[in-house]
Amino acid sequence: MREKISIQDDGATAWLTGFSAGGGARYLQIVGRIEQAIADGTLVPGDRLPPQRRIAALLGVDLTTVTRALTEARRRHLIEARGALGTFIAAPRVELAQRVDLSMNVPPPPDGVDFDDLMRRGVSQVLLRADASLLMTYQLGGGSHSDRAAGVMWLAPMLGAVEPDRLMVSPGAQAALAALILSQTQPGDAIATEPLAYPGIRLAAEQLGRRVVAVDVDADGMRPDALAEACRGQAEGRGDGRPEGGAVRLVYLNPTTQNPTTWTMPESRRHELLATAARHGLLIVEDDPYWLLTPDAPTPLARLAPDRVCYISTMSKCLSPGLRTAFVVLPASVSEDGVLAALRAFALMSAPLTTAVTTQWIHDGAAQTLLSGIRREAAARQGIARQLLSSVGQAPPSGIHLWYTLPSYWTSQALANAARAEELRVTPSEAFEVGTKRANAIRISLGGAEDRLLLASGLRRLADLLARRPDGIREIVV
Repeated sequence: MREKISIQDDGATAWLTGFSAGGGARYLQIVGRIEQAIADGTLVPGDRLPPQRRIAALLGVDLTTVTRALTEARRRHLIEARGALGTFIAAPRVELAQRVDLSMNVPPPPDGVDFDDLMRRGVSQVLLRADASLLMTYQLGGGSHSDRAAGVMWLAPMLGAVEPDRLMVSPGAQAALAALILSQTQPGDAIATEPLAYPGIRLAAEQLGRRVVAVDVDADGMRPDALAEACRGQAEGRGDGRPEGGAVRLVYLNPTTQNPTTWTMPESRRHELLATAARHGLLIVEDDPYWLLTPDAPTPLARLAPDRVCYISTMSKCLSPGLRTAFVVLPASVSEDGVLAALRAFALMSAPLTTAVTTQWIHDGAAQTLLSGIRREAAARQGIARQLLSSVGQAPPSGIHLWYTLPSYWTSQALANAARAEELRVTPSEAFEVGTKRANAIRISLGGAEDRLLLASGLRRLADLLARRPDGIREIVV
């Protein structure tokens, strides 16, 4: 909901819009408006901003708020002061082929949130309430009582009421995946995934001597009949008297805003897969990092069948990778002691300080503030991407990545290589493929760029590259 305000659209003030309720500090919202206007071309280098008093009057705020906003905008190199001439949009500093990472799926810097201040206050509160020596020593459990209580609060929108003794804290989702594979399967066993899947599941399985088998999909995701067929095929071997390996034991699913394709599995298909898993005695691992970034997300599998699903929710994709905290909910049939024993083989514990900051933020509401800012920023970045790239597929409005199908004259690996020469990084479809090649696409991650201007610069260069044929790209030999 936006506050209504009458602002004359005369070009110089078209970028000034009312404030968003819950959008964070007003001075940061003003900075965000400037940044967005530069990114979408409403403001260009050399444009003169209205005087501060006029901005304050148009927005209905005090002069101090505007002064603070412009100070922050100068710090970000968005504007420059030219003495008596006024304040102008600065020449971009990102156009000189500055490297832009569009390959790493991380949440973007939050809109309207002073992250530095949030971090300082979070750490300060932790140190006031906790014994510093305890934060610097070994903690071998799956999280303290407060940590688990925070996890229960955080997971309530997804799973409803969760018993704290079913929840454990892990140092990130990748560690949790590896611990579940190690504790719930034997060497040679198979893990069923979709043909395009998060690369970490394949890496963990291969390192631990397990196999990953691709199960066919349709428009709704993994097909239940194909999963049943995979179970029968793995159990029967290859038909030449030699076993292909152990049976399918685990099913790995990332059903909401799937990485990399961004599709979301409808609830009807979730019920069908759960029924198939029950018939074949399969345990499902639901990796669900994007549920909170997906409006109207369906009910998680773990809520539909809590006795058959291990649920993983990481902070790395919706708050910050630096927190290195994931909440894992286990069904009664899975021993927490067994999972923790497996986890300690390669990750002795979660970092106590960052886990404590996560817990503090959840309990005092800062995590929700940060999440709201990330949703707003992700939505703005989605808008920039759709403006600058043609043929962008479906993705949730606050998703942090896109799946882009390439024109026939590009292969995904060739495009990724050419992008690297342009100081861009994107992820080719080969990185996600299980088994045979299924796609000719790239994943474009929107959160890694420092700000919207850098993102827009990178996306413009990528759009130019996509429009050129590989034959038009020549290596320079010196």
